[in-house]
Amino acid sequence: MDEKTIASRIAQNRDFMKSSFGREAVVSDQQKLLPQPPLVKEAQGGKQIPLTRDFSQVVTEHDYVKLLEERVSNRFYADTPMTLDQLAFLLWSTQGVRAIRGKNYAALRPVPSAGARHPFETYLAVSRVEGLAPGIYHYLPMEHALELVKEQQGMAEEIAACACNQKWAAKAAVAFFYTCVAYRGEWRYSVNAHRVMLMDVGHIMQNLYLSAQAVGCGTCAVAAIQQRRTDALLGVDGKEEYTVYMAPVGVRDESRNATGTQKLYADV
Repeated sequence: MDEKTIASRIAQNRDFMKSSFGREAVVSDQQKLLPQPPLVKEAQGGKQIPLTRDFSQVVTEHDYVKLLEERVSNRFYADTPMTLDQLAFLLWSTQGVRAIRGKNYAALRPVPSAGARHPFETYLAVSRVEGLAPGIYHYLPMEHALELVKEQQGMAEEIAACACNQKWAAKAAVAFFYTCVAYRGEWRYSVNAHRVMLMDVGHIMQNLYLSAQAVGCGTCAVAAIQQRRTDALLGVDGKEEYTVYMAPVGVRDESRNATGTQKLYADV
């Protein structure tokens, strides 16, 4: 890519980050009274694993200030498997459904979303979680359950490959993948939807960081993903639903983390 093209792309991307609301009149599908898309992606018929809602034993750190002080991007994970209860808390605190507003108009969740549209789905690449076979799972927020998409060995290598071959990611017990079902946001905001949907996934990721810290785990957000490979791994079409963000998670390796945050990038 030549310098002129790079400069043009940078200018376009900067403009995308600015608010487009009010620039031009756009009539959304919601304003046209077109049918609202489903609040969540329905189960596809795979084996379902119910998850606990009792987090009294799994959350070990309740001091919010301490969580903020100690939260870091964590790339060092112990060989210890994550428990299913730890995973259940991370799923509920990022995308669980607390209540439904109106006649299935909106889902209230632990994270905010523009227009309460919540356009993101959560998929997991499981490598080492107690009670779960290695493979791909989809979170069902209404049921607070996991649905098995497919069992698959070698998930550690797949996780690293999806993260553009970042070797540290292979050490994770599980990788969270957030896919965007774009029309959920577009139905309400039309051409203005995409910038605010990216804000939404940032809210989700911050909850994941703090929740992981609260249960003795760590994570590191990854934007550098192999798009086609990741979409294919999760079984999404890459058009109506596509991967936007990734986060390997594992039990913290305190022997490495105790040396300070400076070493977190040491073997990337």
